Amino acid sequence: MSVYEHIAAIRHPMPEPGDVPEEVFNDVCHETDHARKETAFHLEAAWDADPEANEPLMSAIGAARYRRDAAEAEIRRLVAYGREFTRPRPYKLADLAAASGMSISGVRTAYDHEEVADVQKATGLKPRDWRASDPTDPPGDGSQA
Repeated sequence: MSVYEHIAAIRHPMPEPGDVPEEVFNDVCHETDHARKETAFHLEAAWDADPEANEPLMSAIGAARYRRDAAEAEIRRLVAYGREFTRPRPYKLADLAAASGMSISGVRTAYDHEEVADVQKATGLKPRDWRASDPTDPPGDGSQA
């Protein structure tokens, strides 16, 4: 096996019997094998095009990091949706914490105005009255004139 095939096997582990329903096991194995071949092909093609910029292991780690960061951003937007856009009440912090793998305090601070704006743009919905100060607001001493 080549380094490309090793990385592809790590990225796309073959299921074991019992991991998926028996009736789809062969199909899942076939899809996994196809994904492995495609990944190995792309890693090798990138290496051939520019070996210095596309070292296979570093490229694979960078791609995994990108997917992780994208998944974390998606979770923040979904939590923002659950807290700021659902009616008649927001989802409970404990439920969102369990679903997201965060603590309750982590859910409270997981999103900010940027995520709320992203959800509003994506859905066209109006958020609840936002109580936190917007980071673009001018600083003040908290007193009212």
